[in-house]
Amino acid sequence: MILPPPKKSRVGLVIGITGGVFVVVMAILLTLVMIRAKAESGFPEAKFALVLPGTVLEGRYELTKDLSDTLGRKLEKESTGIWDAKVTHFVVGRYSPGGDPTKGALLITGFYGRFKNADETRATALKRDGEADGAEVDVPPRDVTPAGSPVRISCEVLIRKRPTLTITYPVCAWADGNTSALMANMTFGARNADLDLKSAARTTLEVRSETVKSIS
Repeated sequence: MILPPPKKSRVGLVIGITGGVFVVVMAILLTLVMIRAKAESGFPEAKFALVLPGTVLEGRYELTKDLSDTLGRKLEKESTGIWDAKVTHFVVGRYSPGGDPTKGALLITGFYGRFKNADETRATALKRDGEADGAEVDVPPRDVTPAGSPVRISCEVLIRKRPTLTITYPVCAWADGNTSALMANMTFGARNADLDLKSAARTTLEVRSETVKSIS
């Protein structure tokens, strides 16, 4: 159950929690890139990129923070020579319902380029996210791929606590030959984010359809 914080402190708490998630996920993604970079052959052709449109989910969520040029660029510079051009770009974005960050946050963190072992990448990302400081696993990761999906989707439920705020939220991941991302869906206020993992997977697949674009 979410414990609503005092009105004046809500924005600070929201930013603190979502910011912490960004840092954790970025560390996870960098680790995955370093692991993948050890192999030098057998990479698929680069056909798709991961982008951050102005809105997702039929316009219901607006992009309120794009950290691709800060955290993303920093990681790219730090990992020069490690991924050997297999990763093209890191994408880090926060979306909020109607553009209001006090109502919730849909966090998308990922990268695009050329990758192998998609199943391992997806599973490792969720496992390490659940093991991160400040996170408690409520529902372990499991495959909840919607029927007809072009990629496998796995999701888990995590809990993050602060003195006046507890958030229980789903985290889903996908990975394919060109894109890999984690999506955390947090709701602030009287109810939690959708904790039906099958529903969360469908939402993730919809977001993927809006953020993965063909390279022309």
